[in-house]
Amino acid sequence: MDTVAGINRLADTSRIYEGQLIFIPGADESSDDLALEVDFKDKAGDFIWPVKGKVKSFFGMKDNGVKNKGISIQAKEGESIVAARSGKVAFCSQELKGYGKTIILDHLDGYSTVYTYNSQNLVNANQLVRQGQVIARVGSTGRVKKPALYFEIRKGYIPQNPFFYLP
Repeated sequence: MDTVAGINRLADTSRIYEGQLIFIPGADESSDDLALEVDFKDKAGDFIWPVKGKVKSFFGMKDNGVKNKGISIQAKEGESIVAARSGKVAFCSQELKGYGKTIILDHLDGYSTVYTYNSQNLVNANQLVRQGQVIARVGSTGRVKKPALYFEIRKGYIPQNPFFYLP
């Protein structure tokens, strides 16, 4: 349990709860999960932008030697962050190390989206949300100094380039 908590950047095992979306090493031995993939025939086309702003950090860029698995969108402090698609809140944390206030939505079709650096989370774990519903407010929690939203789209546990999915 300590290994699972560490890999998922949780301070201790007491922060693991039923229904939480976590990574368990070795749970899927599929070699397809080892490569970053973009399957164009699965292009959802029904995602919307979670916030309006300027993209400051792009998918695949390296920041301090770490490959970016999403995009960072600079926006005004307190601006509304909306659900990019309808789904269920799989994870909601007030303090995820390095990311601050974080929400992960499970879209119940193999896709999920991640929203971090929030100043305020407005939803709770296991809550159902509709596309376009306000789920959080833009902030500068975690490791950012200026207000921004860090946003990921995942297919299974594999990060996808959001520009292949957003209009």
